[in-house]
Amino acid sequence: MRNLISSVSPHFYGTRSTKNIMLDVIIALIPAAIASVIIFGLRSLLVIFTCVAVCVVSEWAFEKLCKKEQTISDLSAVVTGMLLAFNLPVTIPLWQASLGSIIAIIVVKLLFGGIGQNFANPAITARIIMMTAFSGTMTNWAAPTAFKLLPDATTSATPLAMMAKGELDQLPTYLDMFLGNRGGCLGETCVLALLLGGVYLLVRRVISWHTPAAFLGTVLLMSLICGKDPLYQLMSGGLMLGAFFMATDYSTTPNTPLGKIIFGVGCGLITVLIRFWGNFPEGVSFSILLMNILTPYISKLTRSKPLIGGAGK
Repeated sequence: MRNLISSVSPHFYGTRSTKNIMLDVIIALIPAAIASVIIFGLRSLLVIFTCVAVCVVSEWAFEKLCKKEQTISDLSAVVTGMLLAFNLPVTIPLWQASLGSIIAIIVVKLLFGGIGQNFANPAITARIIMMTAFSGTMTNWAAPTAFKLLPDATTSATPLAMMAKGELDQLPTYLDMFLGNRGGCLGETCVLALLLGGVYLLVRRVISWHTPAAFLGTVLLMSLICGKDPLYQLMSGGLMLGAFFMATDYSTTPNTPLGKIIFGVGCGLITVLIRFWGNFPEGVSFSILLMNILTPYISKLTRSKPLIGGAGK
């Protein structure tokens, strides 16, 4: 009995460790990090470094204080820090970025038991809390700086905000949208970089195609039905970042293929509802958080049922 090892579900056996998976995610995020520096300047690196450093230190300090086994070596705190930074404007005050990192790691992740036991994506939840608490700085979008060292003092509305106000003549071109030459959070604007990272995760089989395809496909279909420009809807806001990197989180999303499709469709529908008829121009974060809450029920409804039978039946 001394050798009996017990842990929380799900119980999957594989040759890959959590650290290997998180390292792949970090590699997949590097193109978007490089693009953020090119688009918004070197302060992007400062925001990313701050979020990552505070996330790692917060996890180390909490586990040290609670006398728990240290888990910072699994790199999950690094991924959370990068994702949170990617969901922030480059002009965000560093103390606010630090506070958001503490919320993500301690409040959302560790207080619920640590990696694999949190009910919602830490980075998304922290972003929503920050949007509520710091709405002014969280919507202060800097104009692209084109290789300058510091972000431009000129503010720039996001394409979703322009569409919400009916300013269609001021929208960036499709090429600018694809390359990230527009206002927005520092890690969500360059669609090309996010697609490269998403393809890498698919090739490495870190994620499956079900959730991203269902998420993006639902937004595409609903945009066509509602008479909106589908390309702008797909390339705007945090849709690409959310579909590939946050709606595919292992612990907060369903683990069955059908469940992943249902999750993606639900995210797409909620995103469209908020974008087209809500008070916020963007709905990706809210949609993923709401579907995170429904994940246990989706998993229960879509899990495989064992065949029960016997001789003579």
